[in-house]
Amino acid sequence: MPPSRDRETIKVAAERTVLAAVRLPDDRYDHDDPFGELRELAEQAGAVIVGEIEQRLSRPQSGTYMGKGKIEELGHLCEALDAVTIIFDHELSPKQIAAIEETTERKVLDRSELILDIFASRATTHEAKLQVEIAQLEYTYPRLRAMWDHLERIVGSGGIGGVGTRGPGEQQLEIDRRLVQRRKKVLTDELAKIQARKRRQVQARNAEHFSVGLVGYTNAGKSTLFNALTSGGAYADDRVFATLMTRTREWDLKSGEGQGGVTAMLSDTVGFVRDLPHHLVASFRATLEEATHADLLLIILDVADPASELHYETVRGTLDDLFEEIRKSERKAKEVADRDGGTHEAYVPPPCVLLLNKADLLEDQKEVLIWQTRHPGAMAVCSLADSEGRLRIGHDDLVARVRREVEGEPRVLVIGVPLRDAKTIHTIESRGRVTAREYEGDHVTLTVEIGPKLIDRLLTSGVSLTINGETPKREEKPAWKEAPAGP
Repeated sequence: MPPSRDRETIKVAAERTVLAAVRLPDDRYDHDDPFGELRELAEQAGAVIVGEIEQRLSRPQSGTYMGKGKIEELGHLCEALDAVTIIFDHELSPKQIAAIEETTERKVLDRSELILDIFASRATTHEAKLQVEIAQLEYTYPRLRAMWDHLERIVGSGGIGGVGTRGPGEQQLEIDRRLVQRRKKVLTDELAKIQARKRRQVQARNAEHFSVGLVGYTNAGKSTLFNALTSGGAYADDRVFATLMTRTREWDLKSGEGQGGVTAMLSDTVGFVRDLPHHLVASFRATLEEATHADLLLIILDVADPASELHYETVRGTLDDLFEEIRKSERKAKEVADRDGGTHEAYVPPPCVLLLNKADLLEDQKEVLIWQTRHPGAMAVCSLADSEGRLRIGHDDLVARVRREVEGEPRVLVIGVPLRDAKTIHTIESRGRVTAREYEGDHVTLTVEIGPKLIDRLLTSGVSLTINGETPKREEKPAWKEAPAGP
């Protein structure tokens, strides 16, 4: 007797599992290790991988995705290997899953169900659990009709009957749909409150600090880099989705002699993965709030991975999806503002810097040059820290690059500050190189070499300054000019 199919749960922990896939002409995957990512995902979910099978087709079969003969071969393989579960590297319809289960007599999961299972097992905070449950409901809702197809025969082959002939299948389907919609609304409302509070915190922090977000493919080394650059505390492990929730810490951008100290807020984020279900992208948008609203994004790429090019395309594509989600919501906010006579600034995605991580593992360093040719400004790094707490490769270059983004190109400015504003005076003196001071009445005039972006932030916060003898207009960004050379 074959093992029973258990569709009550999508968990695959300790289950002997066969991986299956259909390779289509336009599919993007690692040709050197076609099942590499799915294997790692399944193993992280606890499955025991005992076999793999794939088929090349020009298009998937509507009924079973794979061809009929290949499905029968898949069933024989499971029987020979004593496998109880099959995981497909695609998103299948409920009818396709049911048809494959009927032929193979094994439990069948698709890629989306597997990722949802992993996210559910990793979720520890209340917010993450809410996001996972909403994603699960969004995945389940459109599949309810197929889940109840087996009860349709009670209504009759025509599916149409007189009064009182509706069977329990249709009644249960309507009940389930109402329950799903009701539960989803409760969860969405609760999550919206958490996200609104978090958004306010992010906006307040970004108003006071320069913010940098770490993004990249799962297991690319983001958390390791985060721990090396900050006080850390992020869980770092050599497995997919080790990080689910964003963690933010202060990053001290130490520079050379004579330069003031500058800090930024660095955020570690959940890793991306190929073919991430779209409902997960939407649900986890708030998790990436720090990144999408950061002043600068650092894209971490494991350049030593054979599938690095595919990983980079996935990250850029996912970011584009996230940015578009934000643009949609911002357009709605603008419509409301226009209707109410208010103002609303359009969303502008942050600039990105590509970090070629694990460059020390490359056999040929020409690979770094190839990436830098394709993506000007890309930087080679190694996220592991040395005994002094510095990155083994690229530490100074990375700090200098981010510092330029924080400060802007240093310029010599003559800045007038009221003496009563000791905090602003301290900020300018600590973050710039003061070459002269002149005191007159209740003001001090500082001649300082400093990044203009720092002064922009001071002005945005409402401090009173004069720049090169003029008072900047609040509604305009100052057009910085070099101070006149001294005698």
